[in-house]
Amino acid sequence: MSTTTFDGRALPAVQAAPPAPAPLRAPRRRRLGPGRPVRYGWAIGPVLLLALWAAGSGLGVFDVRSLPAPWTIASTAGDLVDSGKLQSHLATSAQRALLGLLFGVAAGLLLALVSGLSRLGEAVIDGPVQIKRSIPSLALIPLLILWFGIGETMKVITIALGVFVPVYIHTHNGLRAIDSRYAELAETVRLGRLGFVRHVVLPGALPGFLLGMRFAVTGAWLALVVVEQVNATSGIGYMMELARTYGQTDVIIVGLVVYGLLGLVSDALVRLVERRALSWRRTLAG
Repeated sequence: MSTTTFDGRALPAVQAAPPAPAPLRAPRRRRLGPGRPVRYGWAIGPVLLLALWAAGSGLGVFDVRSLPAPWTIASTAGDLVDSGKLQSHLATSAQRALLGLLFGVAAGLLLALVSGLSRLGEAVIDGPVQIKRSIPSLALIPLLILWFGIGETMKVITIALGVFVPVYIHTHNGLRAIDSRYAELAETVRLGRLGFVRHVVLPGALPGFLLGMRFAVTGAWLALVVVEQVNATSGIGYMMELARTYGQTDVIIVGLVVYGLLGLVSDALVRLVERRALSWRRTLAG
């Protein structure tokens, strides 16, 4: 297209510049990991389970004699709290679980260190521990009753036996997984035995130990459920056994809910410690 000036002369046509090409977009990378952590994600599953329970009870799907509604359980729990029975039984159960956990963790950690740092120690210790691993701790209760009676000692030992095996297994595995080059480096800088344990062994075994602790706290509560129903006179398990005698389903479920909450909270605490202690690791857990 041409244009003219005031004196009638024609000017050459000016062609429009072609449009600039659109910038090339890099293809979006597909994230293969599980994504960002969900805030309060640990509570989503239990809340959904509670919602299904409440919906089933409200619609009459569940027989109230076999599975009372959540609001009935809450009312029964309130009555037990008001009477002081729940707090008393809970304190006794917590004391047994903590004592068993303490002795079991100490034994498992000590045996794992001896077995993991010495070939002779491994030859002596690892075999019997693997044998114990294949025998459920609850199967030893009849023998433990014959040896220690039916008092508190038997109960604490049973819990400790359920605790020390996972602590030993995972801590020992963590020790064996330490890169041998770290031991060579420690020898090069002339670290002593104590310095080697402090700066190489303990940090290297910490991930395995914390994983074993997660199994240990669960094992402590599982063992507690059983031992408290063996000639006990207090504790959550005793409360549930007494309720079974009188057909009080709501009290039994209160005990189960308490056990579940104890396990959930204790596992969450160990996971919190694990996140803080191993914050230097970059994992899919975030």
